[in-house]
Amino acid sequence: MTTSALRLENVTKRYGAVLAVDHLSLTVPSGIVFALLGPNGAGKSTTLEMVEGLRRPDEGDVWWGDLDVGKHADEARARFGVQLQTSAFFDLLTVKETLELFKSFYRRSLPVADLIARLDLTDKQNARVDGLSGGQRQRLALACALVNDPEVVFLDEPSAGLDPQARRNLWDVILGLKAEGRTVVLTTHYMEEAEILADRLAIIDHGRVLDEGTPRELIQRHMPAAVVEVSRAVGVHAGMVLPSVLSIDERDDVTLLVSDRLEDTLVGLVNWAEREGREITGLTTRNATLEDVFLKLTGRSLRE
Repeated sequence: MTTSALRLENVTKRYGAVLAVDHLSLTVPSGIVFALLGPNGAGKSTTLEMVEGLRRPDEGDVWWGDLDVGKHADEARARFGVQLQTSAFFDLLTVKETLELFKSFYRRSLPVADLIARLDLTDKQNARVDGLSGGQRQRLALACALVNDPEVVFLDEPSAGLDPQARRNLWDVILGLKAEGRTVVLTTHYMEEAEILADRLAIIDHGRVLDEGTPRELIQRHMPAAVVEVSRAVGVHAGMVLPSVLSIDERDDVTLLVSDRLEDTLVGLVNWAEREGREITGLTTRNATLEDVFLKLTGRSLRE
């Protein structure tokens, strides 16, 4: 039977009149990559702070396996590692010195040399932190999160600001953590990242879980159809009636038509364009993605 690394039961947190987390319940199985997605202000950070024992919920309970975090916060914190989106280091220390410093905070730790090699920092181990690139600082932050040999690793926007190659390298590290049996909980603004890495995910907004499951389950549940994209200049707009079109959404410079019968929709679109004297430009078809599901559930983009 699959055990749970984390369990939240009816967790609620208020800041004055603001209900940041609203009776949220969530279970994260052990040994998987779990993504927590939501727009800015959805309650992600507050939820993670309660899971990490940094804030106490006003109501509800947080469990690490059989450990009640509210009663045993220090013991719980010894079991996890955290990589923040922006980490503050002592700039005049070297990479190796920084890891030795973090290692000194824990009774249990991994060898610094192994962490340096694993995160591909060998060439930079004697370099000062203020001379590292953004990608190298991110790898150092992840090494610091692993120094205590954690059961669960929290990654807050781990690939933010990284170039595509550095992002792919980081993904390999994350998948390697899962292969070791560790549980990885991450937040991300990259839908592709969540779709590739996450075994399961939850989409939250206004402090509540809108839905959860595997990426494929969520796509099949909410968007089991094809998507047709055309340039907004074509003039297709919400409110139009086209064959087999379930919805029309204007997004940035494209218009998205969700269709349950792609061939009928394409024929109808061409016939409409001929009648109206319009030229169809920027036409593409694709399967629905996790981003489509996210926007359908939240009605807004990740960065709003």
